[in-house]
Amino acid sequence: MNKAFVKESDRDDDDDLPEAQALPAGTRNYMTPAGYERLRDELTQLMNVERPSVVQVVSWAASNGDRSENGDYLYGKKRLREIDRRMRFLTKRLDIAEVVDPATQPNRDQVFFGATVTYLDTAGETHTVTIVGVDEAEPLAGKISWISPVARALIKSREGDTVALRTPGGVEELDILEVQYPGQG
Repeated sequence: MNKAFVKESDRDDDDDLPEAQALPAGTRNYMTPAGYERLRDELTQLMNVERPSVVQVVSWAASNGDRSENGDYLYGKKRLREIDRRMRFLTKRLDIAEVVDPATQPNRDQVFFGATVTYLDTAGETHTVTIVGVDEAEPLAGKISWISPVARALIKSREGDTVALRTPGGVEELDILEVQYPGQG
């Protein structure tokens, strides 16, 4: 079919999902064991449960005849594209993942991937963050990506150090109060 006759909405459906955070060129996709398991479980769920269910609905809807005004068919096809896109993304991320178990970190007095760091900012506020992989980051839950500006400022520092965080408003100093790793108490 000529592209001139393809409806605009059909081509744009693939662009509705937000882009995942890209990894910097030449870096590894570090992940905690829990983050790796979560992504693998999501891929398994999509592959073994959701996709077969949607395929069944689309197959049933297609058998009903006219597909041009069949909501189950149209929505099902769109949902299949979304599932397939997410499965491709998860497969690529899991293929390049390098699982790092923070519990096995030998330098527990220094900040590295997987550390939970408590720091004091220049406003006098105390923050606690855990440095995790790009696909595991949940800033509102205190989990920040290892490539985030705060994590980059904290990496390799020790308890009692003061590090500089470059922000759009200027340089801010962060005082490291505590460094912990899983299994440490």
